[in-house]
Amino acid sequence: MIAPESVVALASKVRLREDRITGRTMLLAPERGLELNASAAAILRALDGSRTVREIAAALAAAHDAPAERIETEAIALLSALAERALVKVAP
Repeated sequence: MIAPESVVALASKVRLREDRITGRTMLLAPERGLELNASAAAILRALDGSRTVREIAAALAAAHDAPAERIETEAIALLSALAERALVKVAP
């Protein structure tokens, strides 16, 4: 379960890459790939293995002049869905 205090990282063998043709950000894993929207890409780029979801949401809120609570809620939903697919993990 992803919580505001969770520190989340990409799972091993999962990478963020820019598609050379479209310029869109892709989340790549063995035998699968997901095209990300701008919000999801920003959240996943911010995963550094040391900041909590709440800290990441606060930083993104400040950078985009948006409510931190809304970003935190959306980040938890996104990261929970990706955790169910083993694309992200809660860092120890």
